[in-house]
Amino acid sequence: MKHPLTLALAVALAATAPTYAKSPKADPTVSAQQAANPFTADSPLSLHYPQFDKIKDADFAPAFDTGMAEQLKEIDAIAGNPDKPSFDNTIIAMEKSGRTLSRATTVFFNLVGTDTNPTREKLQATYAPKFSAHRDAINLNPKLFARVKTLHDTRDTLGLDAQGVRLVERYYTDFVRAGANLSESDKTRLKAINSELAALGTKFSQNVLAEVNASALVVDTKEELDGLSDEQIAAAAEAAKVRKLDGKYVLALLNTTGQPPESSLTNRALRERLHKASVARGSRGNEYDNTAIVAQVTRLRAERAKMMGYPNYAAYVLEDETAKSPDAVNKMLGQLAPAAVANAKREAADLQAMIDQEQKAKGEPTFQLQPWDWAFYTEKVRQAKYSFDESQLKPYFEMKNVLENGVFYAAGQLYGLKFKPRTDLPTYHADTWVYDVFNEDGSQLAIFIFDPYARSSKRGGAWMNSYVDQSGLTGFKPVVANHLNVPKPSAGKPTLMTWDEVTTTFHEFGHALHGMFSNVEYPYFSGTSVPRDFVEYPSQVNEMWADWPSILANYAKHYQTGEAMPKALLDKVVAASKFNQGFATTEYLGSAMLDQNWHQATADQLPAAGGVMGFEASALKKDGVDYAAVPPRYRTPYFSHIMGGYAAGYYAYIWSEVLDANSVQWFKQNGGLSRKNGDHFRQSLLSQGGSTDALQLFRNFAGHDPKIEPLLEKRGLTAPAADGAQPTGKAAKK
Repeated sequence: MKHPLTLALAVALAATAPTYAKSPKADPTVSAQQAANPFTADSPLSLHYPQFDKIKDADFAPAFDTGMAEQLKEIDAIAGNPDKPSFDNTIIAMEKSGRTLSRATTVFFNLVGTDTNPTREKLQATYAPKFSAHRDAINLNPKLFARVKTLHDTRDTLGLDAQGVRLVERYYTDFVRAGANLSESDKTRLKAINSELAALGTKFSQNVLAEVNASALVVDTKEELDGLSDEQIAAAAEAAKVRKLDGKYVLALLNTTGQPPESSLTNRALRERLHKASVARGSRGNEYDNTAIVAQVTRLRAERAKMMGYPNYAAYVLEDETAKSPDAVNKMLGQLAPAAVANAKREAADLQAMIDQEQKAKGEPTFQLQPWDWAFYTEKVRQAKYSFDESQLKPYFEMKNVLENGVFYAAGQLYGLKFKPRTDLPTYHADTWVYDVFNEDGSQLAIFIFDPYARSSKRGGAWMNSYVDQSGLTGFKPVVANHLNVPKPSAGKPTLMTWDEVTTTFHEFGHALHGMFSNVEYPYFSGTSVPRDFVEYPSQVNEMWADWPSILANYAKHYQTGEAMPKALLDKVVAASKFNQGFATTEYLGSAMLDQNWHQATADQLPAAGGVMGFEASALKKDGVDYAAVPPRYRTPYFSHIMGGYAAGYYAYIWSEVLDANSVQWFKQNGGLSRKNGDHFRQSLLSQGGSTDALQLFRNFAGHDPKIEPLLEKRGLTAPAADGAQPTGKAAKK
């Protein structure tokens, strides 16, 4: 996924569609200071790759101010053009507007996500309401909308091709959804709502990151970390030194509810501390408490939806997605939840049996399975069922090998791509790798940035973002980046990945391919500019190659000896990928259904700050996913997705997985990993961006409408397993 903040800005700017058109000739009146700003013109580097070595935090505010002024001047000229509205003097003119602002905000919001600092956070908070006002000045410009409406009403007579007609339709829809048809009094109120939402969203995201760092667990002794590898313990010691806590150990938190060390720590009390520190975030009543923000944001969203003529915010959002309505989303999630929870409870019975067996063997009283026990005993059950655990796998998953001989190799086999490291381009952080990407014929396709490591300045999760978008109009080629949050080992040690981190790397590269393969005319449609419940689909398809036998055999090699992973272990990896999916599906559905509850409520149904956690508990119970042993993947106060670009849209992962399961089935039925199949997927779907209706793109690829049966089979939700065997499928990456 793209960075939520970037997505939120991109969505809000949809009606203006900022582009990467070639720079106009230099204006002799431009000041020397402005001319020196790296955002004044397109980067001279390869494919307009950002000049990270020349970009200073002090450059952003002047570029924002100049960029907004420039774009408003351009928009005023378009709106006031005395000539009859035409596709070129209105739509294309808007496509080419806002270039300085687009360059600056693209880099800024990407850096806020991956390497923030106090200066950037202050800028983000200061400019959030200013950007909101700027967007409203464009979206609510009546003269501009009148021109767009004229073109929309006559679009079939303009002599445009299908992509041009769709562009006119999308601009018109975006203006209407932004409030262009509202009364002047409602527009005034809408502007105030948008400004407040922008400020609240920024504060929420900054609170989440700050509390993730503040909640890191301090451990006094090495003995308490029993179960962690020597490398993990060394990393915890190094993290403590950074905090000036020499002699102690620090376990950093990720933004998910579950924390990776819980699968290994033998100290149950420490696992409990870790879990409770995680789930309390955002609702402690401290300076990072997000409950008041949640209450206000959801109320404002509900008010805005009502103003637009929708019963709730979810109805407003979903009308423009492939799902189309809350009823459709509720039907799917409701169909999955009972079977998922039933599977989770069967898994819990296996875990409880393991606990009882161990406690009896030690002559100690047993205890009831708790959330902080799940990952730990899952590894034990996994080892009992499949005779291996994660520690056996990790030596075969060294990060660079996974990327270059796994992810890149699969892309080469499927699409003919070639990759070459770049060491001459500047980077925004030392822990980033840069590659040129070439088509099979040797032509350059894109530049790819890989940013794998967790750090205190980086938000949680994994995502893709774009620095330069492809467009035939501009002639620009893509510069895209993938971001992970893999713990960085101590100096000189290899980065050995878990299986989940491996599949996440394949997943995010699926997003990167979607961006790099873009072959559209207009920047508006470039790359991953598709409905939210479609954007996760190509990335989920790309996960299938992680355990594809020929791909896995090419990268699953011991980091010290180079020996291939034994076939017996390979087989266990494939079998074990079908394990523990009752848990994975239930924790995901808990969050997806929470999201819908928050956004399907009307303003008078929503709680005040003090009732936020009660609302969450009631919603989980109502939907049948209030299983205490499996809390939601994200609880409301740190659910960054729904405060960013995924409001009423977190269901998108499993909605997209319907398309993914159908596509995996298609690949397998048509010969699997082959250039012919890869070229078909690239040409019919990945290259099209948002230039065609999303579900039509799927039909063009698969040859039929999506069916839910492959997903139910993949997730093991067609019928209970008689022997307690686990369903298939992979957890959502977010």
